[in-house]
Amino acid sequence: MTAVPGEPLKFHQETEHHPENGTLLGFWLYLMSDCLIFACLFAVYGVLGRSYAGGPTGAEVFELPLVALNTSLLLLSSITYGFAMLEMQRNRVNGTLVWLVITGLLGAGFIGIELYEFGHLIAEGNGPQRSAFLSSFFTLVGTHGLHVSCGILWLITLMVQVKRKGLIGPNKRRLWCLSMFWHFLDVVWIGVFSFVYLMGVLP
Repeated sequence: MTAVPGEPLKFHQETEHHPENGTLLGFWLYLMSDCLIFACLFAVYGVLGRSYAGGPTGAEVFELPLVALNTSLLLLSSITYGFAMLEMQRNRVNGTLVWLVITGLLGAGFIGIELYEFGHLIAEGNGPQRSAFLSSFFTLVGTHGLHVSCGILWLITLMVQVKRKGLIGPNKRRLWCLSMFWHFLDVVWIGVFSFVYLMGVLP
């Protein structure tokens, strides 16, 4: 509020602007914290991954063809999300939504196969309580699967927002954040596939 002699009082309304890069920077910090979580889980598996306690080894329980199919689904979903981002940059709402739907279906397929794998292991008596190896395996792979599940819920929420409000600035920022999250999960899964499954079948 300012006062000038002979003139009526004037009120100035201060507005706060959301920093364009503030959301992305904050999300990068979140991803770094997630990196620490997975680094700890990988370290735990590295220590306990050969502690079978008389139970089965990785070579006896891992089905590499099934895991390879699961890996293909997740990596393909990263490509389809990239197509969604290209459509977003062209401001094509329908094209963006189509590729997001395909990405979500591929992610759901990944989770479905992972749940089948977990159920099959538990049904055979190879649950996480059987040995330290299986405990660390279920924890690491299950944590990644939980992240993918949260990513799918986030994806569905964004699809609803894009459908209702279009590709406005806030929605584009959210899509960029989810893109970083989704590609991050792909990188983590490559580590899981190599360090857990491929090395697990070695004698």
